[in-house]
Amino acid sequence: MAEHNRLTTVLNHIGGKEVPAASGAVLRLIDPATGLPHGTAPRSGPEDVGAACRAAQEAFDGWSATTPAQRQSALLRIADAVEREAAAVTTAEVADTGKPRALFLADELPAIVDVLRYFAGAARNLPGAAAAEYAPGRTSVLRREPVGVCAQITPWNYPLMMAVWKIAPALAAGNTVVLKPSDTTPSSAVLLARLAAEHLPPGVLNVVCGDRDTGRLLVAHPGVRLVAVTGSVRAGQEIAAAAAHDLKRLHLELGGNSPVLIHEDADLDEAVEQLSYLSFYNAGQDCTAAGRILVHRRIHDTFLEAFASRAARRVPGAPDDASADFGPLAHGTQLATVRGLLERLPAHAEVVTGGTALPGPGYFHRATVVAGVRQEDEIVRTEVFGPVVTVQPFTDEADALRMANAVPQGLAASVWTRDHDRVMRASRALHTGIVWVNTHGTTVSEMPHGGVRHSGYGSDLSLTGLLDYTQVKHVML
Repeated sequence: MAEHNRLTTVLNHIGGKEVPAASGAVLRLIDPATGLPHGTAPRSGPEDVGAACRAAQEAFDGWSATTPAQRQSALLRIADAVEREAAAVTTAEVADTGKPRALFLADELPAIVDVLRYFAGAARNLPGAAAAEYAPGRTSVLRREPVGVCAQITPWNYPLMMAVWKIAPALAAGNTVVLKPSDTTPSSAVLLARLAAEHLPPGVLNVVCGDRDTGRLLVAHPGVRLVAVTGSVRAGQEIAAAAAHDLKRLHLELGGNSPVLIHEDADLDEAVEQLSYLSFYNAGQDCTAAGRILVHRRIHDTFLEAFASRAARRVPGAPDDASADFGPLAHGTQLATVRGLLERLPAHAEVVTGGTALPGPGYFHRATVVAGVRQEDEIVRTEVFGPVVTVQPFTDEADALRMANAVPQGLAASVWTRDHDRVMRASRALHTGIVWVNTHGTTVSEMPHGGVRHSGYGSDLSLTGLLDYTQVKHVML
């Protein structure tokens, strides 16, 4: 009982009120930096999901009738509240994820606030075709209208950022939202809903905590008209199948397995410096992480030696460790997944640096570089989602593009070269939704973030992302 009294209690946010699960069922929240419980959250069931969807449906008519200026004002005030409550927001996020506190405050929180402010402005700038007469005596007008109740399911790697990427465009377009955060990282999303409740009508933004069964109930609810998910390929496939029954709109941002193409004319010092940081940021738990590096064979050995040396100096650490480059893996299951991939390496693969977990407590793993792998190897074809990078040689430009595209995912890639023509050829030939040149991983609110093939469809961020939360109506006068 004493241990339970020390735990933080997270509640659902439904219709403007914070409530437990109707059944009283809870999930334990584990601090990844210690492996110990730090709180509880509701394990929501049919009654909770139903209540959240009803609240969103009841709020839709009023919220969808607000002007873009009113929605802009609400989002700006929410952004200000998140910025003002930075300490509490950081504490909630760090408790669930174990991220270095200083990195979250310096990198993620400003980006989260920027997304809210961007979509506040975008709410008043919906693009549209000009009215025109396409038939004699008749004028055609296009309206862009909100879709309705949006079910949004977000992952554990960037809990608050991914929630804001979904919530901000949906609200800007006039929709109402029922968000289900990951079962292991709900704290910051519920805090966001609490802060937003001061600036939104009840029911516009609802958060229901729970597990996979909670997510399935939400996707299946007849009141939901659009389902937006950031998660695994498997989760996306299951949700797409379930949503098809009721012809719900889908927005799927799924796995990545990003190739990095380093040509022999690249600035090696710059590539090593950037990639040795970006590959291990957030412990590699990033769908665009630079985890699969392809290097021209003439410079492969030089790059590998320098990159491994720099990677060995990237160290994991606890949230308040100012020297930490990244934190723990998000939970024990993910640590076991990473360990399994490394333990099953084929004989021809070589762990150049790292390769081991740190002794407990917590789910920490050393920055790891693996060489000698082949295209058909499991660790190449699988998104590792951990602090592990593979390095492979290629013979020429065609070989590099073939290797880059020879995986099912297609979210992002980067090309490192001084040759402009090569850049243009690669930007066309790479089967990805994003291509960076001589950099990797940077996102901006104004540009879309989404993939192709098994990385899903639909875009977060940008006006493209906003339009995904609207539907078109043709009016002829």
